[in-house]
Amino acid sequence: MFYREAGQFKSTYAEDQGLFPIRQDRIGMAVILAIAFLVLPVASSAPALRGVIDFNYWYNGVIIPFLIFSLAALGLNILTGYAGLLSLGTGAFMAVGAFAAYNFELRVPGIPMLASFILAGIVTAGVGLVFGLPSLRIKGFYLAVATLAAQFFVVWALTKFPWFSNYSTSGVIAAQKLVAFGYAFDSPVKRYLLVLAIVAVMALAAKNMVRSSTGRAWMAVRDMDVAAEVIGIPMMRTKLLAFAVSSFYCGVAGALYAFAYLGNVEPQAFDLDLSFRILFMVIIGGVGSILGSFLGAAFIVVLPILLDIWATWFERTAGIAVPAGLVSNLTLIIFGALIVFFLAVEPLGLARLWQIAKDKLRLWPFPH
Repeated sequence: MFYREAGQFKSTYAEDQGLFPIRQDRIGMAVILAIAFLVLPVASSAPALRGVIDFNYWYNGVIIPFLIFSLAALGLNILTGYAGLLSLGTGAFMAVGAFAAYNFELRVPGIPMLASFILAGIVTAGVGLVFGLPSLRIKGFYLAVATLAAQFFVVWALTKFPWFSNYSTSGVIAAQKLVAFGYAFDSPVKRYLLVLAIVAVMALAAKNMVRSSTGRAWMAVRDMDVAAEVIGIPMMRTKLLAFAVSSFYCGVAGALYAFAYLGNVEPQAFDLDLSFRILFMVIIGGVGSILGSFLGAAFIVVLPILLDIWATWFERTAGIAVPAGLVSNLTLIIFGALIVFFLAVEPLGLARLWQIAKDKLRLWPFPH
C-alpha cells in the first residue's frame, strides 16, 4: 500500500531519468545511508550495546569485507554484466591494486593514502588494458581462459620478483597504517566509515556511468557486438574502456582488502578461489545490476556465518556436534546449488527477484 506512484508527476526528462525516479526509493536509500553513516557508528559507541553485541567482530569480520567484496563484484559486473566480457582474473587485479598501493606508500614519501589507492587503481587499469587486448579478437569461454592467464601470471610475478614485496623473505608484508587527511583510521568503526565512504562514492559513479552513453555502448556490445559496430560504436575503445574501468574498481577493492581488512599484503590472499567467489557474487546477486553486486556480496559473506550459527544452535539443542568440515562443505554445496538455480530459473539473480517484487507492489492488488 505504501509503494505507490500516485501523485508523483514528472515534468522534465531529467526527473524521469533520475537515479531514483520514485519517491519511496529516494527515501529508502536516504534511510539506508543514514543508518550506515550515523546509526551504526553511534550504536557501536553506546556502552549498553557494547556489552551485548561484539561490534569489533561485526565490523572486522562481516561489514568491512562485505563492502570490499561489493566493490570488487561491482567492478566485475561492469565488465561481465554490462559489457558482456567474461573474466576470471578478478583476484589478480585486486592483487595488483594491493601491491601497488603498498609500494606507493613505501617508495613515495609523504603521499596521501587516498592518492595511493587512486594510483593503485590506475596501475591496475593499465594491467587490465594489457590483458583486455585479447577481447578484441576472442570472446566467451576463450576470453575467460585468457583472463585466467592473468590470474596465474600476476601471482607468479608477485612471488618471483621480491621487489614488489620489499624483499621480504616470506613474501608476506604488513600493510601501512591507514592515515588520510592527517587522521588515523586505527579502529574498526573508523576503518568501516572510510571503506563505506569510498564504496558509496564509487557505486554512485558506476550507477551514473552505466546510464551514460558509455554504459549504453557497453550494453550494445554485450547484446550484439556486430550490430553495435555497424551503428558506429568503436569496438576497441569500448571493450578496452570496460576492462580499464573494471580493473580500476578491482584495484581499489584490492587495496582496501589489504589495508582495511587483512592488514597485510601477500600474493596467496588473491588466489583463484577469490576470483571465483567474486564471480559467484555477480551470478547470485544479478548480472548487469549495481544492486546485484551488493546483494551477491551480502549473500556470500553472510551465508557461512548463518551456517556457523545454525551448527552452534543445533549442537546446543540436539546435543550432537556438527563437524567443522561439514559446515564448510555445506557452504560450497549451497553455493553450487544456488548458482545452478539462478542460471536455470532466474539468470538475473537476486536483483531481478527484488525488481519483480517492487513491480508487483506498484500494481497491487492488480499484479497482472
